[in-house]
Amino acid sequence: MEVWKAALLGIVQGLTEFLPVSSSGHLLLFERLLDAQTGGADMFLGIMLHMGTLAAVLFLYAPRLWDFLKNDRKKLLYLLIGTIPAGVIGVFAGDAVDKLFFTGKWLWAGFLVTGLALLYCDRRAKSMGPPYPMTAKRALAVGAAQAVAVIPGISRSGATLTAGLAVGLKKEEAADFSFLLSIPVIGGAVLVELWKSLKNPIYVSAISWQSLAVGTLCAAFFGFLSIRWMLRLIKGKRLYIFSVYLFLLAGILMFLQFFL
Repeated sequence: MEVWKAALLGIVQGLTEFLPVSSSGHLLLFERLLDAQTGGADMFLGIMLHMGTLAAVLFLYAPRLWDFLKNDRKKLLYLLIGTIPAGVIGVFAGDAVDKLFFTGKWLWAGFLVTGLALLYCDRRAKSMGPPYPMTAKRALAVGAAQAVAVIPGISRSGATLTAGLAVGLKKEEAADFSFLLSIPVIGGAVLVELWKSLKNPIYVSAISWQSLAVGTLCAAFFGFLSIRWMLRLIKGKRLYIFSVYLFLLAGILMFLQFFL
């Protein structure tokens, strides 16, 4: 794969991991558009790009995690509880999800679902009363939404934010929990895929280290920017702009799939 293609995919991954538009869906879409030749290492490339976005969220949220460890371990427990559903899906249904959804055939449906969820977010934020505190049950509900987002086209940040608002969390707290929840999930996925790559060395050799390095660095830098941008958008209550974009994208993909 050419280095410039890896860089562009890294930019796409970084921007879309934390914006509510589905990084896996956009990465899959751009791999097709760019005709990126990965030599069968699609998942390994994706996980290396995820490593870049993991570095970005760790850079921003490491002080918060350290504070939890010293002063509020209950919040760390909530993060672990929220990670359980995605871990269960990854272990028992990960391969089935890959085979069914990573063909790109159902991308339009995932984008459509995410767009509808974001409309709900804006409406819920305007109409909800006093927020509720985080509890184990609410953490598990947000984690369940994150598990659904293994389907390409369904945004992880969009799903977790929607679930957080649905169970009564304050919008800013739901966003923070969503970003924090990405750390163990992405970290676990990285470890699993690295283990698989050790057993199948061809996955590592199929893409040059230069392409992997550039793509990962781009994902980290633009992931950092997208988190900061998303936090500002949360305060401004303007998530509907992503709904408009996703509805247009879903419409284009539906037209291409069913009429051409």
